[in-house]
Amino acid sequence: MIRVIVTGAAGKMGREVLSAIGAEPDMQVVAAVDPLHAGETVGDIVLAADLATAIDTASPDVLVDFTHPSVVEQNVRVALTAGVHCVVGTTGLSPDVVDSLAESCPKGTCLFLAPNFAIGAVLMMRFAADAARFMPYVEVIELHHDRKADAPSGTALRTAALIAAARTSVPAAPGRETEIAEGARGALVDDVTIHSVRLPGLVAHQEVLFGGQGQTLSIRHDSIDRTSFMPGVVLAVREVGKHRGLVIGLERLMGE
Repeated sequence: MIRVIVTGAAGKMGREVLSAIGAEPDMQVVAAVDPLHAGETVGDIVLAADLATAIDTASPDVLVDFTHPSVVEQNVRVALTAGVHCVVGTTGLSPDVVDSLAESCPKGTCLFLAPNFAIGAVLMMRFAADAARFMPYVEVIELHHDRKADAPSGTALRTAALIAAARTSVPAAPGRETEIAEGARGALVDDVTIHSVRLPGLVAHQEVLFGGQGQTLSIRHDSIDRTSFMPGVVLAVREVGKHRGLVIGLERLMGE
């Protein structure tokens, strides 16, 4: 039985994680933490205020964190110090913070980070990297709900990194010098232009648009419900204990 503690448990993703983990025969939610909602009940679980205390009391094997960029670093440090494996879906951590967390990871524990837990999103990124080898002209349009805490999204950043690693050249493209309004050309990440859309009614969506002589190629993924992320979360909880140190990307747990 894998004993799981969930942070951000009162949020939309946290509630889905509690439900998904609770439905698995080999997993058990032993504690849930959300300081802003401490004492409230989600399902049959009473939310705790303090992560360190909850870990001491419940002795979990795995932490699942869907919180906010402002608190995820401290959550992960507390859990790793206690020897708890971490499955982190919160994005917005800087590379320096990720490196610092990886260095602090005690022997025998794993810090797993994924910019997206949807299987379809992982396939989208893989297909985009394959396409970039043959069609180097590319831009990314990512669309999320208006309460998302970071822009560009972690998925877009990961996609740009994979494209940069796959293509053999960076073609010239109109940049800031063509802007009539500042920001019209989006953000440049790893020499890939990313456009971020934030609107109510959206969940998580991304289109990778390639251009070539007389043709375009569009690779798009849409999460229309947060349950789309749960098979990936369950997979990560089940597999994280088999790994050590820093692991990034759900594809690393899918036999890639």
